[in-house]
Amino acid sequence: MEVMVWNTVLSVLLGLVSWILKEKSAEVHRLQVLLNRTREEVAKEYVTKAEVHADINRVLDRLDRLDVKLDRLMEVRNAS
Repeated sequence: MEVMVWNTVLSVLLGLVSWILKEKSAEVHRLQVLLNRTREEVAKEYVTKAEVHADINRVLDRLDRLDVKLDRLMEVRNAS
């Protein structure tokens, strides 16, 4: 009789542990999927270093041209 009770207790305990492990495994899988989706979304919203450098270079080129124009304007004003 004691063996039957012991087998029942162990079976219930093993079933409970198995169910908990299955639930945790499913939760880890769900979190991995969410993390992958988040990584994809972040990649869509942010720019790369190359894009930033290209944009900054365009702005600096524009500022250099503006500087040249201002220098010419100041030369014309000082000459007159």
